[in-house]
Parts: sequence; C-alpha cells; structure tokens
Amino acid sequence: MCSPLCPQNMGATPAKALTTEASTTSGMGNGLPPVEVIFGETEAMSLVRRKVEKSAATGVPILIEGPNGCGKEIIARYVHAISPRRSGSFAKVNCAALPGPLMESELFGYERGAFTGAVNSKPGRLESETPGTVLLDEVMDLNADLQAKLLQVLQDGKFFRIGGLEEKSLISSVISTSCRPLTEEIHAGRFRVDLYYRINVIKVNLVALRDRREDILALANYFRQDLLQKHQCDAPPLSSTFCEWLKEYEWPGNIRELQNTIARYVLLGPEAAIQSLEGTGGVESLTVQVRPNGNRRLFAQTSTAVRDVERKIILQALAANRWNRRKAAATLKISYRTLLSKIKQAGLPRRRDIARSVLGNSDDFPTTIN
Repeated sequence: MCSPLCPQNMGATPAKALTTEASTTSGMGNGLPPVEVIFGETEAMSLVRRKVEKSAATGVPILIEGPNGCGKEIIARYVHAISPRRSGSFAKVNCAALPGPLMESELFGYERGAFTGAVNSKPGRLESETPGTVLLDEVMDLNADLQAKLLQVLQDGKFFRIGGLEEKSLISSVISTSCRPLTEEIHAGRFRVDLYYRINVIKVNLVALRDRREDILALANYFRQDLLQKHQCDAPPLSSTFCEWLKEYEWPGNIRELQNTIARYVLLGPEAAIQSLEGTGGVESLTVQVRPNGNRRLFAQTSTAVRDVERKIILQALAANRWNRRKAAATLKISYRTLLSKIKQAGLPRRRDIARSVLGNSDDFPTTIN
C-alpha cells in the first residue's frame, strides 16, 4: 500500500503491485509534502531526518522498519528525492503482492521464450539504464528462494534475466521496508540473517503516530489543505474540540487512519469524521484527565470534566440517532432547543449539504435533517 503521505495513496493490487516512476524533482518535487510535515517536531523523527539525509548521497542499502501506515514509503521517496539518483526512476515493488515465480520475473526480468507466455523480452525492476532507487516494500514477505537470489544480487551487483545469458548490473540503490521487526522474522526462521545484514547497512526506525502526538495537528491540516485543493471543495477549519479528539485518539492505523479521517471530514462533513472515531472506539477511548497543577480549584477542574463527559454523551446520542437532532433530544430527555444550545457549546459541527451531495440517499446518513 502506498504511504499515507503519498499523493496516490492507493492500495496495491497484483496488477499494480510493481510501479516505476520517473522522478521529476524540483526542490522536493514528486508531490512530496513539505519537510516539516514529513518529519514534524519530535526528537525521534528529527533523528530519522538526520540519518536519511546523511545516507541519501551514499546509495548504500537502507532498511526502514515501522508499523503499517506510519509513512515508510514517503521516507523512501524523500531519500530518493534528495539523492544524486533523483533524475532516475523510483521503482516500488510490493513483495507481498505476487507469488514467487511471478515476483522473480518482475524483479529480474525475462527473455523471450524463457517460459510459456514470454512472447517478448522484459527488463526487471532491478534493471535500469540510469541510477535510480528500488523500493522493496514489505521485504519480509519474500519467499526463501527469492531471498537467496536477492542476497546474491546485493553481494555481486550482477544478475541475469530469466532465460538470459547476458549479465546485468544493479546500478540503483535499494531501500527495503518492513512492518515487522526483521530480527523477529529471523528468530522465527522466516528471514535469512545474511540478507538482513546486506539490506541493513543503514537502519531507520519509524514510530507509531501515538508516539508523535505533537505532529498530529500539522499532519491533519496538511491533509485537509491537500484534499481541499484536490477536490475543489470547501470544509470548515478543524475545531478545537475536534483537534482535542485527534490528539487524544490512539490511532491504531497511524498516519493512514488520520488521513482517512480527515478525508471524511472534508468530503462528508465533520460529523462523519467524528462518527468514524466513535465507531472504532475513538470516542469511548478518550478518557477524562484531571491534572491537578496547583493553579486550578477543584470546582473548576470538576466542571471541565463534566463538560467533557457531557460532550461525549451528546455525541453518542447523535450517532445513535443518525444525527437526527430531534430524536437525539428525545433520547436524552431534553428539549430540542436545549440540545442545539449544548451542541453549540460543545463545539460539535452541524451536518452540511456536502454529505448528501457525496452520498445521495445512502443509508450511511439520513436523507432528512431536522
């Protein structure tokens, strides 16, 4: 799957498992986000930035490890964009997308007549006319045979197409990613230790989004602006209440989940994004935290906690009644006018016409708004 910060952001399928892109960098280029968005403000990501910027010029193999959706591919693209190889191709190979024999032909290429159906010769992804970058995405999913062949290529810098006699040279740099620690894969007998040391000249560890909460709002605002430009639509700024939810949510899907949430915010309206958090336990997982700091009286802290709980109850009532405010008011045993007042006080957004324009009469939203 494409990185969450990648402009395409499309799930990989067997037909699109292997892609080659010519870099058109101008400055950052290639549609990459600003550097401050990619790396944020945390010390962990500052260390990542320093490491990749030092190693980009060398072309040595880089291993990027981190959980799904944390932006491994975008770091690989950043390395390519600032490297001397940026004018060459960036070839992404999804190692989990194809079975072994097909993956071998895509990596190394084949000659005409090498096997049934090989009516023409085809270069592999490791083959290029000018130096570029090859991304082995989720390298831990390569089978044992391909691991051995890849090891040989990295050792010698030479390989043959399937059915070929002409020796080819690997002139591109190789970046590998893994969503699972490869040391654990080695201990489980699923990954070669010698290949691990070949691809792990420089190792980069990316952290989960919950471990870089300082960057959540910058990422959210970047996604919002990007989507507004891409879809030529309008959406309200992120409210303070919504921002608090974003910062407190655990984000098991990391940056990709955050991007999807902001996409719902822009395309369907704020309430759809809130519902998505509520539907995955996001709202329920938010805990009321009272932090005595010596400067606030107990009454003030209690009042804040009560408002937070009331906001969550109102949100859940609205979600349970498909955002029909009259029904939500009846559920809460309060007047409609009182509910409207509390919705405004809580900073909860109102449904917008854009929800109907996108979903029509879908069951996901009521067709009439009270």
